[in-house]
Amino acid sequence: MSTVSLLATLQCPDGLDTDLNTEGGWSSDAELRLSDEGPCTVDIWNTSLTYAQFLQQYAYSKPVVLRGWSDNTEFQRLCSKQHLMQEYGERLVRLSTANTYSYHKVDVPFQEYVKHLLKPQSPDTLGSDTLYFFGDNNFTEWHSLFKQYRAPRYILPRTTGAYSFGIAGPGTGVPFHWHGPGYSEVIYGRKRWFLYPPDKEPHFHPNRTTLSWVTDMLPTLPEEERPIECTIRPGEVLYFPDRWWHATLNLDTSVFISTFLG
Repeated sequence: MSTVSLLATLQCPDGLDTDLNTEGGWSSDAELRLSDEGPCTVDIWNTSLTYAQFLQQYAYSKPVVLRGWSDNTEFQRLCSKQHLMQEYGERLVRLSTANTYSYHKVDVPFQEYVKHLLKPQSPDTLGSDTLYFFGDNNFTEWHSLFKQYRAPRYILPRTTGAYSFGIAGPGTGVPFHWHGPGYSEVIYGRKRWFLYPPDKEPHFHPNRTTLSWVTDMLPTLPEEERPIECTIRPGEVLYFPDRWWHATLNLDTSVFISTFLG
C-alpha cells in the first residue's frame, strides 16, 4: 500500500460527522486523516458477554472488542478540546518518544502540546523524533477528570486498574511492544490496533513508527504472518491479554484512555 493511498485529506468525508459535539473540537474539515481502517479480525461483543465467558474465552487467551459496556458521555464531554484547554492548559504534561525500547521524556505545558505538537505525522518520521502524550499523567492533577470515567466492568482476579490518558494526532501511535493485560477505550477519533500472541513476535524496527510499518511492512506479509487487528471508535473498548504484542495507529486526532490491570 502506498503512502498516497494510506493518507487522504478529506474535506467532509461521507459518514464522518465533523460536528464539534461528536469530535469534541479536536478535528477540522481540512485535517489530514488516515483513511484505511483495515479489517476487524477481533471478536466483538455487546453487553451479553458474561463475566464467566470473558474469563473462559478471552481474559487469558485472546483480545476482544466490547461495545456498549459503559456510558462515558459525561467523561467524553469533559474531554472536549475547549474544556481540557480551559482546565489543564497551563499544566505540564510529560511527552514520550514513540519507539519501542527507549523513551526520551519532555515536559511541556498542555496548551503548547495541543497548539504546536498535536499534528499529523509523516511516515518517514523516526520514533525517536516523535513526541507522544500518553501515560505519564500526574494522577493528582488529573484526578477530577479520571474520577468521571466509567471503567470496563470486568477485571481479572487479584488485579486493580490504573489509568493512562492520551491525546495524539493522525498517523501517530506506539510501535510494537508488550506488557500486562488491559483495556483501551477511544473517547474521540479512531484507533487502529495490531496484535500478535506472545509466542509470535512481529518483525519490526524499534525506531520505526507504526505508520511506517503499516505503509512498508504490512502489505508484504503473507497471510500466516499478518496480525490480528481492529479499528475501534468512540464508545468501543478493546481488551488485550497479558504479554500480547500490540501496536497502535491513530487514524484521526484521537482522545483515548487505557486501564492497565496489575
